[in-house]
Order: sequence, then C-alpha cells, then structure tokens
Amino acid sequence: MIIFRKAKMSDVEKLHTLINEQAQQGLMLARSRNVLYENIREFTIAVEAAEVLGCGSLHIVWDNLAEIRALAVKDTHRGQGIGKKIIAELLQEARELEISKVFALTYQADFFQKCGFAEVHKEEMPHKVWKECINCPKFPNCDEAAFVREI
Repeated sequence: MIIFRKAKMSDVEKLHTLINEQAQQGLMLARSRNVLYENIREFTIAVEAAEVLGCGSLHIVWDNLAEIRALAVKDTHRGQGIGKKIIAELLQEARELEISKVFALTYQADFFQKCGFAEVHKEEMPHKVWKECINCPKFPNCDEAAFVREI
C-alpha cells in the first residue's frame, strides 16, 4: 500500500537519488543534498514498504503564491497516479495555507495540463518567482515552461 506523507530527514538520501536520477534523464533539474535538507519540510512523498516512489515540494513564494518543485516519480511506478496524488496533496496544503495560486516551472507540460494547470508566458510571472533562478545552471537560458493553477 502506498502512503503519502511529509518527508523526514531520514528520507533525504532516497530523495536525492530519485530526483537526480530523473535529472540525469533531462526530466527535471538536479537538487543537492544541502537544498533537500534545508527544504525537507516542503516535501510530500509517496512511500511503499520503506521505498520512496515519488516526491514533490510546495515552496511558498509570497502571501498568495507557491511553487510546486522537485516533482519526481520512479520510472518503475510512472502511470499509476502517484504524481497526480502528490500534486493533489500539495494543492490541499496550499488551500490550508490560504494560498490562491500555485505554479510550476517544468519540462513535463502534458502532465501539468492533465492536473489542471494552464500554461502561461514566463514573463507574466512575478519577479519574486525568479529570485532563485540565478543559482540554476541553466540561468539565464531557462528552457522550462511555466504553468499556473488557481485554487
């Protein structure tokens, strides 16, 4: 049985492996252990028999805006609804925090559209969204698409 829960410090190595395996395939950006430890409270994970099958984080940007980051599902478990369930958990968390808009910068356009997100021009996003982009290895040539969902 798959359980969805908040991540713990003991999950960091498994998250690091999962995320960076996906990054090596060009599906997402890599994350360092340091970033994972600093942001562990943002992560919701899917676990089955102590194996991390998927993860995603909700990063608060401003009073009414949050970003879904580091969404990953193990290759062996794709297509089983795990990613959609993680998105649902993160959107519920945003609702509970009274955040009205959630966005994602992603290479997985079809997935986010299926989850009810609408593509927008990156230039339409508030400047606060880009404050961490300067640390990205792809800066300033970002090739991710921007998606937004009102909740």
